[in-house]
Amino acid sequence: MTDRPAIAAPGAVKQITSLTNPIVKDIRGLAMKKHRDETGLFLGEGLKLVTDALEESWPVHTICFAAAVRTNEAVTRAAATVHARGGMVLDVSEQVLGKITRRDNPQMVVGVFRQRLTPLAEVRPKAGDIFVALEQVRDPGNLGTIARTADSVGAKGVILVGETCDPFSMEAVRATMGSLFHVPLVRTPRDAFLAWARTSGARLVGTHLKATADYRAVASPAPTVLVMGNEQQGLTDALAEACQVRVKIPMWGKADSLNLAVATGVMLYELRRGER
Repeated sequence: MTDRPAIAAPGAVKQITSLTNPIVKDIRGLAMKKHRDETGLFLGEGLKLVTDALEESWPVHTICFAAAVRTNEAVTRAAATVHARGGMVLDVSEQVLGKITRRDNPQMVVGVFRQRLTPLAEVRPKAGDIFVALEQVRDPGNLGTIARTADSVGAKGVILVGETCDPFSMEAVRATMGSLFHVPLVRTPRDAFLAWARTSGARLVGTHLKATADYRAVASPAPTVLVMGNEQQGLTDALAEACQVRVKIPMWGKADSLNLAVATGVMLYELRRGER
């Protein structure tokens, strides 16, 4: 990723208690997509997220922690690592953390991270690999939950197709529970995805209301891309037609569909059935 404007000078250690500090204002601004796009940064809450990012060598721009956890060994170690890698360390009040996160009871550690996306051209599926492709997903909670589930089954990446919600929004990041740093994210227009799919060697499996095949008949050693559609409309005709296999999950009750994240979880675990 190309360098973007920085919120504050790297490698610095600062103590901040003022709610009007310009650094606080800039970090707080990351709640807005416009500011995330301009800076190439995003915000995540919790020591686990910061630790996961550091373990994956993900670029951590800033770590903020409250005085209450200043002597916590894990927090001290994470702050030292961020500082050693040229990041900024902020020792702040709980009021400042609350303003940054826009929450009354914020977690005691917050990280500012650089966005990172994998180019679609670098995705080369191999036998046994599973990917998830999400077309025009709108709910950041769904997106984050799917990334977490993809991580749990060892999927190799999540491909965002078309106009999707921002995977770096606070709601999406929170829902990943750190899996954002483990599972590569790809963003691509629909036409580019379809062109890639034709030459990737991967089998596309999609869920569709008009499908006749049962979802339990999808296991295969071939590399697979599970293609899931928008929460309301499902897959567009173009992506549905591109799928070599179209399946549906049966409904026994009166509900006519499953939540997108739940349906994706069912499909991912079905794809892994019999491997262990």
